[in-house]
Amino acid sequence: MANRSNKRSKKGVLQLLRMRTTVLILLILVIGFGAITVRLAHLQLVSGPYLQEKAVEQQLVDTTVNSKRGTIYDAKGKVLAQSASVWKVVLAPAYLETKEQRKYVAKNLSRILDLDYKDVYKKTKQKIYYVVVKRKIESEEREKVLKLCERINDKFSGLSNVITLFDDYRRYYPYDDLASSVIGFTGSDDQGLEGIEYQYDKYLTGTPGRIITARNANQTDMPFQYEQNVDAKDGNNITLTIDETIQSIAEKYMKKGLVDNNVINRGVCIIMNVNTGGILAMVTADGYSLNNPYDLSDADLNAIRSLPKKERATAESAALGAMWRNKAISDTYYPGSVFKMCTASMALNEGLVSDNSSFYCSGSVKIYDHTIHCHHTAGHGSQNLFQVIANSCNPAFIDIGSRVGADRFYKYYQAFGFAEPTGIDLPGESDDLFFNEDGSMSVTDLAVASFGQNFSITPIQMVTACAAVANGGKVLQPYVVQSITDVDGNVIKNTEPTVKRQVISESVSKKMREFLERNTTQGGINNGYISGYRVGGKTGTSEKIGQSQSGYEDYIASFCGFAPADSPQVACLVFFDTPRGGAYYGSQVSAPVFVNIMSEVLPYLEIQAEYTDEEKQYVDTVAGSYIGLSVNKAQAAAKSDGFTTTVKGDGKKVVSQIPSSASKIPVDGNIVLYTDKASEEQMVNVPDMVGYSVSTVNQIASSAGLNVSFSGVTSSSNAVSTSQSISSGETVREGTVITVEFSGGRVIAD
Repeated sequence: MANRSNKRSKKGVLQLLRMRTTVLILLILVIGFGAITVRLAHLQLVSGPYLQEKAVEQQLVDTTVNSKRGTIYDAKGKVLAQSASVWKVVLAPAYLETKEQRKYVAKNLSRILDLDYKDVYKKTKQKIYYVVVKRKIESEEREKVLKLCERINDKFSGLSNVITLFDDYRRYYPYDDLASSVIGFTGSDDQGLEGIEYQYDKYLTGTPGRIITARNANQTDMPFQYEQNVDAKDGNNITLTIDETIQSIAEKYMKKGLVDNNVINRGVCIIMNVNTGGILAMVTADGYSLNNPYDLSDADLNAIRSLPKKERATAESAALGAMWRNKAISDTYYPGSVFKMCTASMALNEGLVSDNSSFYCSGSVKIYDHTIHCHHTAGHGSQNLFQVIANSCNPAFIDIGSRVGADRFYKYYQAFGFAEPTGIDLPGESDDLFFNEDGSMSVTDLAVASFGQNFSITPIQMVTACAAVANGGKVLQPYVVQSITDVDGNVIKNTEPTVKRQVISESVSKKMREFLERNTTQGGINNGYISGYRVGGKTGTSEKIGQSQSGYEDYIASFCGFAPADSPQVACLVFFDTPRGGAYYGSQVSAPVFVNIMSEVLPYLEIQAEYTDEEKQYVDTVAGSYIGLSVNKAQAAAKSDGFTTTVKGDGKKVVSQIPSSASKIPVDGNIVLYTDKASEEQMVNVPDMVGYSVSTVNQIASSAGLNVSFSGVTSSSNAVSTSQSISSGETVREGTVITVEFSGGRVIAD
């Protein structure tokens, strides 16, 4: 019995153990497979996309192909910035099997591309099919690389694909420094860094292409036949309102103005279409090379080298920033007396003054404890409104400002567009700096503000306000981009003229045009007069309070005007920051530059000149061609064209002439006809013609056998020559035309 009982007991234990084992196995299976199932579900549903992406990354290499950056054109279609074809050198080192092959390739590539041999050799040891050796090589290097490929293939069979050239692009600026502060430049990766290149980078950049290369199980790139190429999409093209010819004219005379007046802190010229707001020229003189934008001037480099080493990097960065800065929109300045055109417009528009209003100037005016002097310390006495503008009388403008009042003054200040950035489509535009943020002013603040002192605006704000004074009172949105088109010529964006507000009435604008035109002919700034054209404008000479260097009282000399005065087309602001050449008034420094610029710009814009009888004698014409004619026939032809002649030499036919055919020569000028080689070598000395009246300069030039082209103010009885195109003492051929510049001879201390 006991044995049977024991057997049953053991059997029960065994069954229990089997049951527990079965349960345990089932639990293990359930838990194990459950965990696996959960893990699989997680991998597929949660981590699937990520793992797929990683798998693709391991199996494929995705290489970016640069797109061609869009072209920037001027208003007439001239190329200002473009991306020219260059090439990228790519190596497939996986094809190189021996040390000899790697050394040969590395040695020749490093020599052709001017690279370090060790760096190139290191790249040849990689087991992949795509290694960039050098980007943006030019045609000369490309031809050498292609010849190297031929030599490699001849020397080592089967290596025809070891070096490949891919299309790439490099930014070029055909005019180099022209409109540099407007156009800007790109970085090493073709991204815009300044100017239009930066502001419109997303339009110019385009869409990069791709080269997708497969990898094998050993993580080695597959050969090129396993690639897939996605073509790049070129960037869009931009057409500016900037006109290359007008920009070049402005830059030429602004550079000359810097030198002539020893200007310390550069200068600005903005020319605007007064009826659209389009900017025809924007100059920050002197510019910089867009093709080499990191090249500083010798003066800057010498100043940096003189500093301790730890300070040089910071100084270099500051110098580059200053060089790239677009002073026309980023710098603020006291506008000075130029602003008086706005003050007068306010008062006229409110009916507070008229042509017959009377103002008295004793030479100064006292505002509480402050005495403000007129530049004419003896006083102007009794004046009407035109005389106040022509005399640029500060006490009278203080009177006008007080009639307007602080609240209305600030209302017009805002309406003219001074209280906010203009919104021009360029980066870096600054805000104004007014007395108080809420526009409030003390009595003294209002007094000095009425003649443009103690508040700061930008040049673009001033020329925009001048355009409003001239165009019938409309404040326009200034802009530099006219249109954006794609590679097929489809218009993506086009700028239409935008009127922000009407600041003064048409009748007030007409009256101001009349006053400002009379100002250039009868008033204080006959230096702004241009023969044959009706021009209106105002000078300004503003102090740089708190900015002067020790020993100096520094100023900004400016002129802001428009033409033609009866039907304005363009407004132009010229200002020079800190002239130290002996003169600093706007009438001395900026007005002559304005005259020179507009004397070329207005004819270029096909604005018809209308000369008085007095002006006609100083107008230039074009010389005819008399070479090859007999002396008698040449003299007769020149006389028929309105010229006198001088014959040089003993020959019977004319072999050369001065001035040459189609060149500029004064009406009634003298053509020198040379009849043999010996006579061509005869030279004359250029006399000093600066500081004389028009008639005296004519006599001096005639006595020396030279022709004179008259520039600037010649009709004024006070006109005095201020410069000549060829320096005295130089030798030239007889008959040479010397351009002599004249000013009105009257200096107004604005």
